[in-house]
Amino acid sequence: MIAMSIIDRESVLRGLTVQEAMRRLVIRSTYHAPLEQATRLMIKYKVNALLVTDEEENGIGVLSKTDVMAAYYAEMAVDTPIEAMMTGPPLFCSLRDPLDEALETMRGKGVHRLYVSGEMPGKAIGVLAYPDIVGILYRYCYKCERSLTRRRGAQSSIPEAERLKVHEVMTPSVHSHAEDETLFQVMEGLSSHRLGAALITARDGRPSGIISKTDLIIAYRHRVAPDVPARTIMSSPVLACSQSDLLCNAIQTMIFSDVHRLFVYGEDTRQVAGVLSLTDAARIRSGTCRACIATRVVIGGGSA
Repeated sequence: MIAMSIIDRESVLRGLTVQEAMRRLVIRSTYHAPLEQATRLMIKYKVNALLVTDEEENGIGVLSKTDVMAAYYAEMAVDTPIEAMMTGPPLFCSLRDPLDEALETMRGKGVHRLYVSGEMPGKAIGVLAYPDIVGILYRYCYKCERSLTRRRGAQSSIPEAERLKVHEVMTPSVHSHAEDETLFQVMEGLSSHRLGAALITARDGRPSGIISKTDLIIAYRHRVAPDVPARTIMSSPVLACSQSDLLCNAIQTMIFSDVHRLFVYGEDTRQVAGVLSLTDAARIRSGTCRACIATRVVIGGGSA
């Protein structure tokens, strides 16, 4: 009798370390600085969170866009100290940790970033987030001899079935708000669904814009009243792709457009069927097709 095959899928991340994917620029602020300064740093450096430090630059907490949005929702003054809204302590990893294990830690702890420590514990010398992992995957795909993104117009040797499509990776649900709903309602929706952006729809139900946490912290910084209609600050048009698009093309669009998500149209281009984020792309662990997944099959034999 032949035993059942055991398939161990090894992703392209295997063998890579945190050092190869992390960013060395760590955006930080002291705990007593005002939230207004935090929003300015987030907007300037296009980051989703700041490392909060003490006077010796030891990491003691994290302030994310979600925390700033909560301050906006509570109508707290923009000169409120960061320590009032930060969470902590920050999670650290080391330079030589396997990248695959760092990704598992992020998934297991439900966080979007790890700070990287060097020889001195508690002092960050880098940061690793989902976009960084997607970035290194994309670089591997770009260099691949069978890459569709590098060899435009060339025939690919990858069979159609091996190419990952957007619908295989996207989140197949969309949270939306009407244009005339208030920013209070949008923030409640983002918080309860743990989302980074909401689709804004017109009266006929068609997509008309989006509101991200970035839009909200900009509004907070400029002291926009949170009871104004969503249309007041929404971004338009909606950056989207088709669910049948190749994943490599969608990732390329996000990287070059400097956005973290694309809304996904279904067969009816008037309706949004899902969302594809850089987080979704990072969690699949492989590149943009199945060609980079090495499959090892171990077969054991024996008699019954």
